[in-house]
Parts: sequence; structure tokens; C-alpha cells
Amino acid sequence: MKKIVTIWLLGGILGLLAQPALAQLYDVRAGNVSFERKEREALKVQVDGTAQWTRDYWQAWLKDTYNIRLKGDGTFGVGKKDLLVAKQAQVSSVSGKLIDLYSSVIAPADTVAELAVWATLGGNSFLMADQTPSEYAALRTMVQSFAAAARIKAYKDQITEAEKQVKEAEKEREKLEKDILSLQANTTSNLARMEALQKQNVENTLKARQDSVKLVTNAQQLEFRKLRLARRRDRLTTLERK
Repeated sequence: MKKIVTIWLLGGILGLLAQPALAQLYDVRAGNVSFERKEREALKVQVDGTAQWTRDYWQAWLKDTYNIRLKGDGTFGVGKKDLLVAKQAQVSSVSGKLIDLYSSVIAPADTVAELAVWATLGGNSFLMADQTPSEYAALRTMVQSFAAAARIKAYKDQITEAEKQVKEAEKEREKLEKDILSLQANTTSNLARMEALQKQNVENTLKARQDSVKLVTNAQQLEFRKLRLARRRDRLTTLERK
């Protein structure tokens, strides 16, 4: 009982310690990235998932939501780059002008990925909180929308994986139950055979003893009959001489 309580308390403590880190997930925050040898303002958000999962879903989400196709994955993975770019993209919710959209994904932890997004109205006109506040705010809203979608997507994927694991466990359980029934039936059959063999062994032993007794009697009879046969031959020989 003490061991169970200790484990429960330890789990609670670890959960409390993990809360601050989890609270940062899916919250968009301002940050900087090094781009073209300069620090650029960017919007960053951490999501639950690997870097590859986040990279793939970010591209799919942009394509489905804004019809924006990011470049940087190369062809069939060949020539893949860290930087994902969409030149002269139409994002009406961000700006009435065409923008160059940049993004990158890193993995600060095994199960956490960080997406960084920044953009320019062309040339060196990068979106910044103080100089292009409306466009910067709109870009932030876009990234926050992605974060909300990523949260739902992550939960759905986790549920799908959990359902898969449940089905696999159920199949494994059914297989084990069948194996157990088969083994039990086989054991019962083997026990029955063993019992029959033991019975047969007892009968064989008894029969062997009986045959051994008969063998002694047979040997005595054989000796007696040989002796009688010899006597009769001798008598016949004597009668034939007279």
C-alpha cells in the first residue's frame, strides 16, 4: 500500500513539474530568427509532435487553408532544405499585397517541435510588430489558427494510434486465448493418452508375467514330449528288428 501511495505522489509531483512546459505548447509568441545574416522578427509556436510531423502538417494546412504551396522539401526528399518558402503568396487575411512567406521547424525535444514563421511584403520590407502592426497581427492570427488545428490533429492522431494499439491488444488477447484453449485441449489429450499408455503398460507387464509362467510350463512339456518321442522311436526300431 505504501508503495502505491508513493508512486501516486511521485506521479502527481511530476505532473505539476510538467505543467509549465505544457502550458507553452500551442501559444504563439514573438521571437527572432537569423535570416540572410540578420535577425528577423518571427512568430514561434511549439506543438506536440516531431519536427517531421509538424513540417508535413504545416505544409498540408497551408495548402488546404490558403492554397499556399511551400517549397523546400525537394523532389522525393532529395534536396530537402531547412527553410520552407512561398514566394509571392496571396494571403488576403494577412495583406492585400503578395507576400513572401518563410518558415522553419526545429525540435527542442523528442516529442515537441517549434515552428517559426516570418514574412516580407517584398524586398527588405519584413513584417514587424512596430512597423507593420496590422499585417504582423494578421500573421500571428494565422499561426495561432494553425496551432489550434495542430492541437486537434495531434489529438486525433493520438486517438487513432491508441485505437490501433487497442485493436492489436485485442487481437493478441484472442490469439493468446485460442493458444491457451489449444494447449489445454492438447494437455487433456496427452493426459488421456498417458493414462491409456500406463494402463497398457500394466496389462503388458501382467501378460509378460503370465507368458513367462507359460514359457516354463511349455519348456517342461517340450522336454517331456521330446523324451516320449525318443522312446517311441526306440520301440519302433526294436519291433522292426524282430
